[in-house]
Amino acid sequence: MKLNSEQLLELAARSGAEAAEVYSISEISYTVGFEANRLKQIESSDSEGIALRLWKDQQPGIAVAYGEIEAQTLVDRALALSNLNQAEEIILNPDSIQASDQGQEVEISQLISWGEEVIAEVRAFNSDLLCEGDWECSTESFRLINSLGLDCGYTDIGLSAYLAVEWIRDEDFLQIWAADSQRDRLIPKHLSREILPRLTWAQDLAESPTGKMPILFTAKAAEVLLATIVGAMNAKQIEENASPWSDRLNQVVVDPVITLSQAPNLTPFNLPFDDEGTATKPFNWIDQGVLRGFFSDRRLSQKLNLPLLGNGFRSDLGNQPNPGLFNLVVAPGNLSFEQLLHKMGNGLIVDQILGDGGGLSGDFSFNLELGYLVRDGEIIGRVKDTMVSGNAYQALSQNVCLGAERQWHGSLYTPPLLVLGLDVTS
Repeated sequence: MKLNSEQLLELAARSGAEAAEVYSISEISYTVGFEANRLKQIESSDSEGIALRLWKDQQPGIAVAYGEIEAQTLVDRALALSNLNQAEEIILNPDSIQASDQGQEVEISQLISWGEEVIAEVRAFNSDLLCEGDWECSTESFRLINSLGLDCGYTDIGLSAYLAVEWIRDEDFLQIWAADSQRDRLIPKHLSREILPRLTWAQDLAESPTGKMPILFTAKAAEVLLATIVGAMNAKQIEENASPWSDRLNQVVVDPVITLSQAPNLTPFNLPFDDEGTATKPFNWIDQGVLRGFFSDRRLSQKLNLPLLGNGFRSDLGNQPNPGLFNLVVAPGNLSFEQLLHKMGNGLIVDQILGDGGGLSGDFSFNLELGYLVRDGEIIGRVKDTMVSGNAYQALSQNVCLGAERQWHGSLYTPPLLVLGLDVTS
């Protein structure tokens, strides 16, 4: 039988739980897939999940169900798991939030048309190019209620597109990808505008450089550096005294050109509340280089005396909420891409990488999947078999230049970042 959220709360209370919450999510999506320049398949999916979190004798237990299950069975599972956990303070939000549905559904035929359009635009550059990608429309509905009276939910319709272009010339293999997300309509030129210049830059191969030099991270690659400082602002790392910024609040931690914010109302990833039912609020985590806060869930907000800004998220239904970020926005600079190249002079553009960036230490070393050599402010060709290494904190601490044009990559909205003095090895 389909589970009823109110019924689960009532059964949990009857079974001895002093508090409980129910988080439910359903998703309907359809995806249009292209391969080798042609429509390959149309897929649809329909899923539902529900999570019951309760406390009995202040011991927490979580049980999750996908599909049909008896309500009492789910309650019994959560109670059994609570017996295995230590008691904790019960922290729930009593305040409901009104949220409006977002987005607009589109027809499958429209997704196909958008896909065919962008593939035609890209292949006009060279008919030997092979394109594959997915265009998707997804409708997700969320609801969160708890025993203190909280009841909030909304439906979110999102559109997304991904295109990968392969160019094979003799023994040389090149792949360039681009992605886009929107609320109401996808714009094919958003993808072709990213891919076509990169195909032009990649026509010639350049000799891989070696030594310390300026590096321009495109908006697509900027997360390599930004992920480290995001980790340093996580309240979980502050609680464990693992962050190098634990005692740096209200101090300069990066170059003053950098302002890093969360913007809950900025589309297409606008978010009214987090997975704990806390209203999301705008906030400058780093304001002109000065660290202004650490992002946290409700438990850590209370423990560390941090403001509640809507940063409690579940990695999946079966996990407790933990600190997380959304709609992370880097304030733009005032330099065009061409001006950034001119300022760089001689250096390297990092666009796609193999592997991950650095952890909390800030040290990173990655191989380039896609990068370009710059000489005298001009892109002269693509480089291969090249490694870039350095430290994210040091790279972002001084002489950073930011581009004026920003792009979304995931829920990160950032301009290109030019940093000095990273090591490049062939």
